[in-house]
Amino acid sequence: MIIEPKIRGFICTTAHPTGCSTNVQRQIDHVVVKGPIASERKRVLVLGCSTGYGLASRIVNTFGSHADTVGVSFERPPAEGKTASAGWYNNRAFENRAIAAGRKAVTIEGDAFSDAVKAEAIAAIKANLGQVDLIVYSVASPVRTDPSDGVTYRSSIKPYGAQVTSKTLNTATGEVSEITVEPATEEEAAATVKVMGGEDWELWIKALAEAGVLAEGFQSLNYTYLGSELTWPIYHNGTLGRAKADLDRAAAAIRAAHGDHAAHVVALKAVVTQASSAIPVVPLYGTLLIKVMDEMGIGEGTIEQIDRLFRVKLQGEIALDSDHRVRVDDWELSDTVQAELKTRWAALTTETLPSLADLPKHRAEFLKLFGFGLGGVDYSADVDPQVVN
Repeated sequence: MIIEPKIRGFICTTAHPTGCSTNVQRQIDHVVVKGPIASERKRVLVLGCSTGYGLASRIVNTFGSHADTVGVSFERPPAEGKTASAGWYNNRAFENRAIAAGRKAVTIEGDAFSDAVKAEAIAAIKANLGQVDLIVYSVASPVRTDPSDGVTYRSSIKPYGAQVTSKTLNTATGEVSEITVEPATEEEAAATVKVMGGEDWELWIKALAEAGVLAEGFQSLNYTYLGSELTWPIYHNGTLGRAKADLDRAAAAIRAAHGDHAAHVVALKAVVTQASSAIPVVPLYGTLLIKVMDEMGIGEGTIEQIDRLFRVKLQGEIALDSDHRVRVDDWELSDTVQAELKTRWAALTTETLPSLADLPKHRAEFLKLFGFGLGGVDYSADVDPQVVN
């Protein structure tokens, strides 16, 4: 079939197997060209391994640190006349290349929140790795069913306490407008913490510990985004901020049980993801950030961020902020970058957007998530959605 992008709102419902494979290879190439990464952590579990920062973590550890991995993600396989999800293609492309490089790469596709998938992952660790030295938690889901009682919770990305009015962007039309978002109810805020907070991270560590598959001196990382003052009203000061604070609580609890090395929240920079595209204000901020950081010569995508995390930030004595977090959002939140962003934000209109921000690159990065718009791929070719090279 000829596969083209089909975009509905902030969702692309198709994915291109050759394009996804090419995108995975380009990330691998970035790591390999930069050379080996010193690490004693050779047995890695990546939760949320199929896209974004999770996929980049699996690539960096496999091709930079020569680690064996077990990955967990929730993906849609191809069906008759329908493509798989991009993550499904990414997983297959990664596995093919990791195995060809002599590394173990086992992927479990299912609900990471469930007890069944935890048990399946533990069995895979025992069979292939023995134990794990590193756990990366990069699960991004709007919905979670609590395995203890079967109740399903849905996150709500809203301000907390009072309504917020701010600029926002229609990425399809390029129109800059104002949006007013009503505050979340207490129930919505609690549900968001239940989905995006640290409870499931704790449950994973508990299950792994009870199964005896945590190596002595293991480390776990949970990725978060804190954002700048421009996004705080809808993000840091909203329901998402409540969930992020719960990550810090969970990290402290894990450290109390397993030692100071055992859990770190890692703050990363804003990048284009399907999840971030759904948050009011954030896509507009993202188009500005791309342009400003590129002009300053410090632009980073997911693979560049995660490579810097493992190649630089986690080497030797780890520098932590006052909340015990590892900060890789330092370039984004530097005074120079933020001052320029605030100046441009104040001047942003539909008319000034093309000169102040980079919407075309933002759109291109969004399409790449699904395997579209990559050079060297013949998108007019007839491809089998069941096959990944």
